[in-house]
Amino acid sequence: MKFDFVVLGATGMQGKIVTKDLLENGYFVLLCGRDKPRVLHLLGSYKKTNFKSFDAKDIYDMTEIIKKSGANVVVNCVEGDWDLNIQKACIEANVNVIDLGSEIWMTKKQLAMDKVMKEKKIISITGCGSVPGIGSVMLRYAAEKLDKIDTIEVGFAWNSNIKKFVVPFSMESIIWEFTQPAPCIKSCKFITKTPMYTIIKETYKAVGREETFNVVHPETYTFYKYFKYKGVKNINFYAGFPHHSFETIKTLIDLGFSSYKEVKINGTKVAPAEYLTSILKRLKTPEGYKETEDLWVDIYGFKNKKKKRILMQCIVPTLKGWEDAGCNIDTGMPASIMAQMIKKGIIKDKGSFAPEAVVPPEPFFKELRKRQMRVFENGKVIN
Repeated sequence: MKFDFVVLGATGMQGKIVTKDLLENGYFVLLCGRDKPRVLHLLGSYKKTNFKSFDAKDIYDMTEIIKKSGANVVVNCVEGDWDLNIQKACIEANVNVIDLGSEIWMTKKQLAMDKVMKEKKIISITGCGSVPGIGSVMLRYAAEKLDKIDTIEVGFAWNSNIKKFVVPFSMESIIWEFTQPAPCIKSCKFITKTPMYTIIKETYKAVGREETFNVVHPETYTFYKYFKYKGVKNINFYAGFPHHSFETIKTLIDLGFSSYKEVKINGTKVAPAEYLTSILKRLKTPEGYKETEDLWVDIYGFKNKKKKRILMQCIVPTLKGWEDAGCNIDTGMPASIMAQMIKKGIIKDKGSFAPEAVVPPEPFFKELRKRQMRVFENGKVIN
């Protein structure tokens, strides 16, 4: 069977969302992961599928799987620092690849592969989820309306109808964001802030008032890279969490579950953070549970020498039939959309990019609306 797409990390939450969205759009998808039982429902419900086990550490193994699949687009949903490895495998296989984003140091290395990707006439896009992803394309849309940009504030905030902790899209990523210094740009210079020392209360559309703080995110690097020509001086990224989730995550971190320093239990070495991630995968979503998320980018700049502010927002609901994903659809579905845009030739530029450089806003926003995600410009729906 020849496939249209390969989804790496297909057994994780985002991999399952990407896969299901691609399948529901009629594509043939090869699922690759480590835990086949977690996707048996997809393999059983859709005929255009197959499954392969793979190792993200093994570039040769991934290259062979991708080549044999016949697909020309790979969607990387693997957790952890494997994006560069997977990009290299895709270069060897001569196929296009997108991922959900990574740390700034890896993002820099991925974007540095631009020349190689151009020579191969293939595309790599890193950060194709919610933020980065939807937020990146919203910035591109707004930037086209401004002559100059002074400040970019970007972030996410979410809440749920049942005030109970439910596992976030990636516990590994959340722990990282809570504990690592947050890079920001102030007066054209990179500085860092300690997340838990920056906590404020903010109110968000369709979400309400909650704890908000600076976190590490690749947009502080990519936004500056692509828009410094417009005079950008300040960039901050913020995360907003409902109180019940914020307190649970903070307690787990305080108890030592954010550590990757191995401890010995009955003769077996275990990293607390990896143990926590595995245990939390067993938790079930409460019946009737729903989430809403506000992805936002607030841009301050100038048009015709007059000050202008553009507030972009994407409001994400819980969809019928996707209840177990909550508002995490806004990470997996955008990746599926961008992958399809590459497949259809809507995204044409060859090279290695972040979404704000190559994803055309209007067709992307149109696809978001089909999935009930509304995009707002200064309070008015534009999709």
